[in-house]
Amino acid sequence: MRILGVDPGLTRCGIGVIDVSSGNRLVLVDVRVIQTSPAMGLGDRVLAIKRGLVEALEEFSPDRVALERVFAQHNLRTVMGTAQASGIVLAEAAERGLSIDLHTPSEVKASVTGSGRANKEQVATMVRKLLSMSDAALLPDATDALALAICNAWRGGAGSLVSNANDQSTLTPAQQKWRDAERQSRRRG
Repeated sequence: MRILGVDPGLTRCGIGVIDVSSGNRLVLVDVRVIQTSPAMGLGDRVLAIKRGLVEALEEFSPDRVALERVFAQHNLRTVMGTAQASGIVLAEAAERGLSIDLHTPSEVKASVTGSGRANKEQVATMVRKLLSMSDAALLPDATDALALAICNAWRGGAGSLVSNANDQSTLTPAQQKWRDAERQSRRRG
């Protein structure tokens, strides 16, 4: 299964593509960041993100898309840019008939590191380990996009790493913590 993860943003939009084998193996396919300048007009920025996303969708033909869920922030500009980029991803995935899953930042952190409160460096370290990458620094948006794809792979369901999310013998410690965090959030919600 091929998963395209997107960390949406108007200035920097991270795109990470991984393959997930039936043998529970994660393989890095590609990672990139689409960047736009705040000096550009809003329409041009949105168009640049759309073009970069379409290029990745056509080049890698993912089976599904994992997208960071937009959440309320104190900075309205930031949340608006995230929402605008997310809309592009949702529309392009829907146009192609792709399954799309939304993940919260804490869900992603918990699935990759075992803690929903992990910092950016902890997430980046685990992403590099899980994908057998060198210690080369990536932009946080690129790391977050890959973490989204990994989180999506570990959610369970047909073709994903976790064939039965209730079978503890098949879950890594990070996956068990993610599952527990997800259950707890459902109880609160």
